[in-house]
Amino acid sequence: MENNNKIIRPDKDTYYWLIARTVATRSTCRTVEHGAIIVRNDQIIATGYVGAPRGVKDCLDLGFCIRRQKNVPSGSNYEMCRSAHAEMNAIINAARAGVSLLGGDLYLYSSRKTENRDVLIDAYPCLLCKKMIINAGLRRVIGNSKNGTLRSYFVSDWVEDWKTLEDLTQDKERYDAGHVCGA
Repeated sequence: MENNNKIIRPDKDTYYWLIARTVATRSTCRTVEHGAIIVRNDQIIATGYVGAPRGVKDCLDLGFCIRRQKNVPSGSNYEMCRSAHAEMNAIINAARAGVSLLGGDLYLYSSRKTENRDVLIDAYPCLLCKKMIINAGLRRVIGNSKNGTLRSYFVSDWVEDWKTLEDLTQDKERYDAGHVCGA
């Protein structure tokens, strides 16, 4: 991009988030697109998108979503979904490659598919993904809001918040049906 002969470069968070947006185009969910990349020491070390396990038919192959057929509300009964979340797949792909995630940042892109276009939704990990992100030793999660701005979360803040909770569904910033990290 140029502005009066001056080249405008995106900041690093935007740059990496834009790459996560491209990764999301590989999503095999009929309802949402999610893409995740993990960056450590300014290097991309893993990517993941919402999709079925390797070698297994996905919802695009089947032509339907079993959760939608059974009227399962968003944010519940994830075990019925054929797909794994983008964050899970990025963490799994790093493990397959033998790459440490300690101290890395996860960039997350999320949108809901509609008839004419994709609509941004708040990119925020579900409780299961948050647990995996904490245990993987990631430092920060950066995701889009539904208005297109980027939001940054420090994983250490989640850990501190959770120390006082008996019920993790009382999490301060919680996903809801509008922006869950799975279908």
